Amino acid sequence: MASAHSLARHDDSGRFPRRRRILIVCVGNHNRSPIAAAVLAQLGGDTVEIRSAGLREKHVGKGAHTNMIRAAAESGYDIEDHRAVRVNLRMLQWADTVLAMDRAVLGELHELADETSAAKLRLYLDGEDVHDPWQDAYPAFTECVKVIADGARPHLP
Repeated sequence: MASAHSLARHDDSGRFPRRRRILIVCVGNHNRSPIAAAVLAQLGGDTVEIRSAGLREKHVGKGAHTNMIRAAAESGYDIEDHRAVRVNLRMLQWADTVLAMDRAVLGELHELADETSAAKLRLYLDGEDVHDPWQDAYPAFTECVKVIADGARPHLP
């Protein structure tokens, strides 16, 4: 993987501008947040630094759901190497924007956040939840990828 400096464009001063930091959070960092991170990273290129995390420990250290890996690949996104992590306050402080995949996740993030971090929290889709296809049939995973890809642009510089 190329370094941030090799990918970033110089600003008018000749310095590298700081990339916008976006953290995406779902319940397990197993389905929605990994694909959202891949979509935003691909679309945002060198203007963003993207991370994802989950609220629960259940999948920590494990890869994304096999159906999500397949659905992502079919849409041109590679999440094969993803490994789940659990969100913490330090991650919230790192981010410029924290995107929750649904209202329940947003509520739990507000409980975890400090005053400064709380101002950065918002839903990935304005006013809507991104459905978690966790126990659904495969078509729900492809629909989830589509919904996330369609909702990505407003979060990019």
